[in-house]
Amino acid sequence: MSIKNDEVKRILVIRFRRVGDAVLSTALCSTLKNSFPQASIDYVLNEGIAPLFQYHPDIDNIITFNEKEMSNLWNYTRKIRNIMHQGKYNMIVDTRSTVKTLWFSLFSLKTPYRVGRKKAYNKLVQNYTTKNGDGSDMVCLTLKLLQPLEKKFQIKYNRNFKVYVTEDEKTLFSEYLVSKGVNIQKPIITCAVATRIPHKMWDFQLMKDTLLQILNQYKDVQLIFNYAGKEEKDISEQLHKEMNNHLRVFSNIDAKSLRELACMIKLSSFFFGNEGGPRHISQALEVPSFAIYPPGISKKTWLPNNSDHYQGIALEDISPEQAISKKLSYKQKMDLITLDKVWSGLSPMLEKHIE
Repeated sequence: MSIKNDEVKRILVIRFRRVGDAVLSTALCSTLKNSFPQASIDYVLNEGIAPLFQYHPDIDNIITFNEKEMSNLWNYTRKIRNIMHQGKYNMIVDTRSTVKTLWFSLFSLKTPYRVGRKKAYNKLVQNYTTKNGDGSDMVCLTLKLLQPLEKKFQIKYNRNFKVYVTEDEKTLFSEYLVSKGVNIQKPIITCAVATRIPHKMWDFQLMKDTLLQILNQYKDVQLIFNYAGKEEKDISEQLHKEMNNHLRVFSNIDAKSLRELACMIKLSSFFFGNEGGPRHISQALEVPSFAIYPPGISKKTWLPNNSDHYQGIALEDISPEQAISKKLSYKQKMDLITLDKVWSGLSPMLEKHIE
């Protein structure tokens, strides 16, 4: 059964997992809204990250699942059944196509366009599928899901992924920054000095030396250490302490939500630090960034739309052979990402974007 673009009225996009994945997948929502302007786009997310996507013009409704619902199969499938019964979707786009996300399509087999990734177990459930993993970046891989629909529709692709904050939110958070001693009239760099998974964090001493080099070279720059959770906060405070509690470093700025984090980044001139969700948010907010990619995390995959504004360094840039070597340990590979290598990429960006 074929239907015209303007007859697609309801689309469900399923994007569980973490912040970075969901941020990058907003390009899919924008592509769908461009292609089906009459359609309502519903975005399925983990509850903890959902507020970040408020005010996105290409997302009409956000459907959330909390940890309790995700961990109980009965509650999980019952909620999906209710969503699919009420939604009456013309199209389902399952960005993951796992056994667990397949329930959305199973409870809506009358939906004419059930889109997913080609798996051995979903042949009879999802009728428009694509192969996964062709060396493209994550935005390309996500948008590739829509290629089978090109036979039926005109798909207007949009590679840009976005997050939005309001002027009122920015004003409120800027007042908070001022109360903590930050001069918002001078350049601010948000720094991801810690990581959720400890071994993926760049060397503590090298991070310290790089930050001190920034402070020495740019006399007006202020550094705000971003963190999530107690362990990352402890690392940030320890780093600040070892920098002699530098007066232009702030480890006491607590972004209590992802929306506050987005405001903090948007009020910054630059983002620097370990690769992760906050870096994706910075790019989605059009804030220039430079990130350090640990071994095993492909910069090609996780730095889509790289340009003069959005760059980073990975071991594959330094030595492709050593990046894939099985003779080197993870730590040995990480140690090859030196201060000089990082600075050679970071310094030109700071010269351009820090006034």
